Amino acid sequence: MPINKPPTNKPIDQANTKLTRKDFLSNVDPRWCLGCGCYSIFGSLTRVFPELGIPKEKFAIISGIGCSSRLPYYSSAYGFHTIHGRAATVAFGLKRMRPDLSVWVMTGDGDALSIGGNHFIHLMRRNADIKVILFNNQIYGLTKGQTSPTSALGVKTKTTPYGSIDSPLNPLALAIAAGATFAARVTDADPELLYEAILGAAKHHGVAFVEVMLNCVIFNDGAFDSIIDKNLKADTTIRLKHGEPLAFGKERNKGIHIGLSGPEIVDGGDKTRAIATHDVHLPDASRAYALALMSLPNTPVPVGIFRQVQKTVYAEGIESKVPSQSELERLLKGQSAWVREQNGSLRSLESD
Repeated sequence: MPINKPPTNKPIDQANTKLTRKDFLSNVDPRWCLGCGCYSIFGSLTRVFPELGIPKEKFAIISGIGCSSRLPYYSSAYGFHTIHGRAATVAFGLKRMRPDLSVWVMTGDGDALSIGGNHFIHLMRRNADIKVILFNNQIYGLTKGQTSPTSALGVKTKTTPYGSIDSPLNPLALAIAAGATFAARVTDADPELLYEAILGAAKHHGVAFVEVMLNCVIFNDGAFDSIIDKNLKADTTIRLKHGEPLAFGKERNKGIHIGLSGPEIVDGGDKTRAIATHDVHLPDASRAYALALMSLPNTPVPVGIFRQVQKTVYAEGIESKVPSQSELERLLKGQSAWVREQNGSLRSLESD
C-alpha cells in the first residue's frame, strides 16, 4: 500500500537544525532476517541522507515488492511501496511532476529484472535524475526461495530442484549497456565502500545505479562468500578507485590489462602488458562494461564505482523540446481539429 506519512510530527527548522540519521528513521523498527544485508544498506542510506543538505521532506523513497521493498516503511521520508516491478515507473512519474524531490528507488533482483526488467532498461537509458539501489541476493527471498533472474547457473531452489539451467543476468552490465551515467557495485559486507557508492550516487546529476550484492541468510546463504571472505577477497576482488591501477592480490602484485580480447590478468612486472588505470569518466562505456562482466573463476570481481559521466538529464532534454502553450494551442487548433456543433454539423477550427 502507498506510504505517504509526514516526515515528523513537529516541523523542523531546516535552517538552524542539522539533520542526523535518527531524523530519517520511522517509529517502526526494521524487520528483516537476522544477519540480512538489507540492514547494511538501510544503515548506509540513512547515514548519507543527512549529509546532503536536502530538507527531509524533499526525499522520496519508492519501492516495488520484495525484501528490499520494505525499506520505505522504515524511513520517515516520504515514499511509496508500489506493486511488483513498477517502482521505476512510479519514480519516473514522480520526478517528472516534482523535479525538486530527491527520488530513490529500492528494488531487488527479481523486482527490477524480471517483471520490472523493461522499466529498468528505459529508466537507465532516459537518464532521469533518479537513484536506484538494487538489492541482489540472487534469489526470491520474500516468497521463500525461488530462482531469480540473477540466480547462479545450476543452483538448486524450490523452483529448480535439479539445478537452474538459465544463465543469470548481470545487473551492472545491463545498467551500463542501457546507458546508466553512474554505475557502481558493492557488497553488504563492506560498509565503507557501500557508503561511498551511495554518497556518489546521491551527488550525481542523472540516473545513478548501485548494485549491492547481499547475503540472504535463509534461502541463499553464502552466495558471495568467495568475494567477501577475509582470507580470499584480496585475490578474488579488485577495489576500483578512479585514477589508480587495477591491481589486486595480498601484495598487489597482480593486475588487469585491457587488451583487444578484453580484461586479462597480468603480473605486475610485465612491461609488455601494462596494468590498466581505472577511469570512471571515460565517455565510451565499453571499458566499464568489460569490467562489469569480469567474474570468477577467470578473473577477480571488481567492486566500487565503475562509471560516472555527465549527459543531458531527461527533464532538461524534454523541457527544451516541449512546445510552449501558444504552440500547443496552434497544434490543437490545426486543420485536423474539428468541433461538432449543436445541430450536429462539423466545423473546422482552422477558420478560428
